[in-house]
Amino acid sequence: QVQLVESGGGLVQAGGSLRLSCAASGRTSSNVAVGWFRQAPGKEREFVAAIHWNGGSTNYADSVKGRFAISRDNAKNTVYVQMNSLIPEDTAVYYCAANRYSYYGASESGYNYWGQGTQVTVSS
Repeated sequence: QVQLVESGGGLVQAGGSLRLSCAASGRTSSNVAVGWFRQAPGKEREFVAAIHWNGGSTNYADSVKGRFAISRDNAKNTVYVQMNSLIPEDTAVYYCAANRYSYYGASESGYNYWGQGTQVTVSS
């Protein structure tokens, strides 16, 4: 089992920045990959970004490329997503997800551990 706890959400004005954190515990290993997804009201959950824990390879949704940056701190077992130039369309509940077989793609079905989510609201 891998447990995930998100933090860092909040209210920010358009153009502002936030950093979300995802702290992992449990049976983490070098094959872990962590992704961020988001779900806006009335919409399906969508992929945001992902990172492979060991090599640091990353993957981003087109909608956030150039604005968001995912990174990890192995010593703290934590993955971050730095979100810059936020727009109202980024408003959503953001979820951290993980798997233990190195998948860092965009499909929800590739992740079998999920956090509770953290709300991000971007005002115009």
